[in-house]
Amino acid sequence: MPDIIQLLPDHVANQIAAGEVVQRPASVVKELLENAIDASSTSIALLLKDAGKTLISVTDNGTGMSPADALLSFERHATSKIKIAEDLFKLNTKGFRGEALASIAAIAHVSLKTKQQDQQIGTKINVQGSKVVAQEPAVVPKGTTIAVKNLFFNIPARRNFLKSNPVETRHIIDEFHRVALAHPSISFTMTHNDDLVFNLPPSNVRQRIVNIFGSKTNEKLVPVEETTAILKIDGFVLKPDFAKKSRGQQFFFVNDRFIKSPYLNHAVNAAFEGLIKPSLHPGYFLFLEVDPQSIDINIHPTKTEIKFDDEHALYAMVRATIKHSLGQFSIAPVLDFNRESSLDTPYDYSNKKPISPTIDVDRDFNPFSTSAKQKNINFPYKRDKDTAHWDSLYVGLNDTKTTEGSYSPETHLTFESDQVTGSLFEEQSPVGGGLTFQLQNKYIISPIKSGMMVIHQHLAHQRILYEELLKNITVHQAVSQQLLFPLELTFSIPDIQALQKIQEQLEHTGFVFGAFGEDTLSIKGIPAALLEGQASMVLEQLIKDIMDEVPDAGFSQNDLLVRSMAKSMAIKTGVSLNSEEREHLVNQLFMCKEPSISPSNQAVIITLDANDLDKKFI
Repeated sequence: MPDIIQLLPDHVANQIAAGEVVQRPASVVKELLENAIDASSTSIALLLKDAGKTLISVTDNGTGMSPADALLSFERHATSKIKIAEDLFKLNTKGFRGEALASIAAIAHVSLKTKQQDQQIGTKINVQGSKVVAQEPAVVPKGTTIAVKNLFFNIPARRNFLKSNPVETRHIIDEFHRVALAHPSISFTMTHNDDLVFNLPPSNVRQRIVNIFGSKTNEKLVPVEETTAILKIDGFVLKPDFAKKSRGQQFFFVNDRFIKSPYLNHAVNAAFEGLIKPSLHPGYFLFLEVDPQSIDINIHPTKTEIKFDDEHALYAMVRATIKHSLGQFSIAPVLDFNRESSLDTPYDYSNKKPISPTIDVDRDFNPFSTSAKQKNINFPYKRDKDTAHWDSLYVGLNDTKTTEGSYSPETHLTFESDQVTGSLFEEQSPVGGGLTFQLQNKYIISPIKSGMMVIHQHLAHQRILYEELLKNITVHQAVSQQLLFPLELTFSIPDIQALQKIQEQLEHTGFVFGAFGEDTLSIKGIPAALLEGQASMVLEQLIKDIMDEVPDAGFSQNDLLVRSMAKSMAIKTGVSLNSEEREHLVNQLFMCKEPSISPSNQAVIITLDANDLDKKFI
């Protein structure tokens, strides 16, 4: 039998490695930005075309590379960061494996321009599918520019798995945030399709957070700082009032490297216990400094997971530090309640000594005694001594004559009875020929001829709102309620840009917008079915769903928009409904075109047959 094991060619091995390192355009952005930071750059510019599918260009003013280093950088496992295995536990740089450029060059057209400070002429290299097609001297500025074009050009199957441009742009922005937050001293710019998205000058951490997430973020931040023998932690957490349903603003950095740690995230949630609802998530920007030898960052290809030597100690320190900061800045509840000024001592009595009150007690008083002392007690109302005329009050009560004009007491007597103040089971109004009940403030139960019908109130209201909003956005006849005072909401710059793109569709659902700022938004009117306090939550969820294309990617933008709004505006589980509200909800549901299925294709109604119930009692 012939031998069947063989060595893979280099270009195939590079493509396999690229599958681990490069998952989408955001992966390329991350690797190139980290390489630019390792080159001691003070200014980095990111340029994108079509969400990185057509072009990703990163330009820095770092140290640059010599012609030999520039060519060698595209080889696998070529790196200047480590030389021996022990160096893996003393890392202070971003990249160290030497696979980034080799993996990127295997699946894209890459152009590299670089020049060192002491050199007069730089180098230009073009690589296509791991093959160097050109290398020549070039007049270029100090630093390095890497342009990645036509990503996945030779792997069309991988390219077909990419999401739409808004989704891929959101992933790139997330990676950009993580790098820019970790290095506030470096200037960053990001341009997408000739539109400047971010322009971040050198600053401190707080100012960098404000520049990225908007000016209103400054008032939400609570400083966190603590130094111990094994850990130094500083950064900020958001006040409990600004906790959100999503995990968008949650950033952990260890030695200026972004990481994902569910264990440490649990420590933050534990610090906020009792301050926010269980369904909400706190926001934080926490920077941890530990000994590089106490962590292992080589356990995942993307280097976003880290293994700590002593996670339990870090957990306790993170939790205690955040709780201390929340209490120190009067965010957590304390026992010193607000003092009522009306209970303060008047100024005239502030210097006077208190006088003990005196009480005179008649120790000889006996209410059952008939002594003379008791007989002389005076009452405010004296009883008349002559009581003979009292009998006249009862004259005629026994007269039972019923002649015309006479008084008959028997015909006007009323008798007291026990008043019914409540019942064990609330009376229900008939709906569809039966009674409706609410089970666990979640389901509406209505008896039918064959058994009973169970309706999920949240999904039912979703279906009602979905069809109503879809009709409004199609025929442009939405009803809007005008606000007495316009709402001023704050979003990040990409979120504002996303809302501007769907402004027309939102206005067809009932929103009335005022001025759009760089990171602010004015709302003058909202849909009739929406409460004023829900406007911010609905728009935040809408932005998230559009960026992530939730729940499906095959629907039109209008359909996705109204599904997201219907989900946010629908009656939540746990809300108690009276009989009229239940009746109205059921009637509105059966007026829909598809009452049995929610907009997300979940069952709204199930029917339980009486025969199935009978079997339970056998």
